[in-house]
Amino acid sequence: MKKHLQPADYLRKILTARVYDVAVESALEPARNLSRRLHNKILLKREDQQPVFSFKLRGAYNKMAHLTPEQLQRGVICASAGNHAQGVALAAHRLGSRAVIVMPVTTPQVKVDAVKALGGEVVLHGDSYSDAYSHSLELEKAQGLTFVHPFDDPDVIAGQGTIAMEILRQHQGPLDAVFVAIGGGGLIAGVANYIKALRPEIKVIGVQMNDSDAMMRSVSAKKRVTLSDVGLFSDGTAVKQVGEETFRVARELVDEFITVDTDAVCAAIKDVFIDTRSIVEPAGALAVAAVKQYVAQHKVRGQTFAVILCGANMNFDRLRFVAERAEVGEEREALLAVTIPEERGSFRRFCETIGSLPGGPRNVTEFNYRISDANRAHVFVGLTTHGKGESPKIAANFNRHGFEALDLTHDELAKEHIRHMVGGHSSLASEERLLRFVFPERPGALMKFLSHMRPNWNITLFHYRNQGADYGRILVGLQVPKADDKAFHDFLDTLGYPSVDETANPVYRLFLRS
Repeated sequence: MKKHLQPADYLRKILTARVYDVAVESALEPARNLSRRLHNKILLKREDQQPVFSFKLRGAYNKMAHLTPEQLQRGVICASAGNHAQGVALAAHRLGSRAVIVMPVTTPQVKVDAVKALGGEVVLHGDSYSDAYSHSLELEKAQGLTFVHPFDDPDVIAGQGTIAMEILRQHQGPLDAVFVAIGGGGLIAGVANYIKALRPEIKVIGVQMNDSDAMMRSVSAKKRVTLSDVGLFSDGTAVKQVGEETFRVARELVDEFITVDTDAVCAAIKDVFIDTRSIVEPAGALAVAAVKQYVAQHKVRGQTFAVILCGANMNFDRLRFVAERAEVGEEREALLAVTIPEERGSFRRFCETIGSLPGGPRNVTEFNYRISDANRAHVFVGLTTHGKGESPKIAANFNRHGFEALDLTHDELAKEHIRHMVGGHSSLASEERLLRFVFPERPGALMKFLSHMRPNWNITLFHYRNQGADYGRILVGLQVPKADDKAFHDFLDTLGYPSVDETANPVYRLFLRS
């Protein structure tokens, strides 16, 4: 990594990359429904159709195919909880090499089984990728194995770059931009090197989750930035620090970066399903979410965009969450908190107001209410919309009709928890603080929380709903005296779970706090 390779060097490496012993040349298909909606030609690069349902085997195999016979005989090692692990295991099986895969103990059993089925030796260690990575380096030295990095290696980058080679061969006409998801940066480094060497007029646009944007922040800061924590919804791109070489390439060659949120990605998963009848994982849909955002922002028509569907290793149980959030992500549903007077006829007047909203009749998608006050009622309501940007207008219309309304369409607390537990006021919950946590889904996670907590801090609220993911989203109310402020912050630091203090959230005050 000391010598910086130039695009011409990478071009040679990509053209001579050995990937097709294991990978297929994936299709480049038009997304007809999405293209029609966006008034631009959208082409889907179907890396979700690879043998391990991800592009990762390209880089892994190319790296291993360039190892010496002695290195292959000793074996390889990697740290991964997902697609890279399967790529290394498959490549090792094909090359007749031993493969040790270090995975966090939190890795879902379905992924562990997939690696074992490909002949990989699974070692479970630590709670996070960082723990697994550190342990893999120890085993590498102890057993004389060769480490196969998931992204920060020129041979891995070159393997991923064969995707761009295929795109330009499959579509030789005008191409305005290629949208690429970024985790550690191996995929975009390969794609950008190839495209900028041959077709520099084509934009390369990198896409990250808004809560896992290490590359975007690093390029902005002109140095690699390490995130303290990352969002786990798009686990395939949840990387705290990008690679040294991938950062250098992205900084020099990537034209633009876009961040997308969870709802936009859920909507994109649905868009891909409508056009292909296939289900991609969140990381696989990032590029689709970004192209929609790009078109809306720049108001372009008649252009041609390629988006890389980089993976489809989706846990089936997560589809509940995706389906629930896709409507909001497409802004086909508005969520509102509406306050109505507790008096005869007011509910009827409220329903009449819904029926007379501008744009025609709307379906009520959700309605949650529980009496809690002699004078006023707070209602959580979901309404269908006819297009983007309607929810603030609907809220304003309610206000004009005398119903105080708060638009909750983009409020995480409302969408994840409050909608399922409206009506929880309690006069007993004095000095209550409300926190939203992300807990790892493993035995002992709650016990760790309770054991670190002071015994005089009473739990006043606890809400959890399993979404079939590798982590749980939990809402906790705690009675913590003001005098314990420092101890409380020390507790959160020691605990180490990502958390958001929601005590000042207006939704909390409306529905839960006395």
